[in-house]
Amino acid sequence: MAPLKAVAVLSGSAGVSGAVYFCQEGDGPTSVVGEVKGLKPGLHGFHVHALGDTTNGCLSTGAHFNPLGKTHGAPQDENRHAGDLGNVTAGEDGTAEISISDIQQIPLQGLNSILGRAVVIHADPDDLGKGGHELSLSTGNAGGRLACGVIGLQAAA
Repeated sequence: MAPLKAVAVLSGSAGVSGAVYFCQEGDGPTSVVGEVKGLKPGLHGFHVHALGDTTNGCLSTGAHFNPLGKTHGAPQDENRHAGDLGNVTAGEDGTAEISISDIQQIPLQGLNSILGRAVVIHADPDDLGKGGHELSLSTGNAGGRLACGVIGLQAAA
C-alpha cells in the first residue's frame, strides 16, 4: 500500500509563506517536512489547529488540535495537544526548514485524522507549556498567527 501524503500551502500576513508536507505509511507515524519563508529570525510556534476554516484568515482555524482534551506541552511530552509540534527555527534569511519525524498523534487517516485541519506558524516561540504565563497551558504563549494553510490530500507523484 502506498503511503498517504498531504500538503498545506501556507500564506499569511507580512509576506510569510511556505508549504508543509505530511507522509504516513500504513498505521505508522507521520513525518512532516517543509519550508516557511518571510519569518523574523528565531523560534516560532508550529501547530496543527482544529479547523480547516480560513474565512477570517488564520484566526478562524480554532484552537490547537486536541482530541484527547489535554493541556499544551512539548512534542515529546505525554500530556500535550495532538497538534503541539513545538517550534521551528528561522535563520537569518527568514527561512525555517521543517523536518519532524515519528509523530504518532497526527495521523492522516482514521478517527483523529488531521486532514481538513490547518497548520499555523506563530509570531513568537512556543514555551511548550512551561513558561508560567496564563496562556502557557493552552497556546504555549506563541503569539499571533503569521501564516496558515489547510491540510489536504496530495496528488500521487
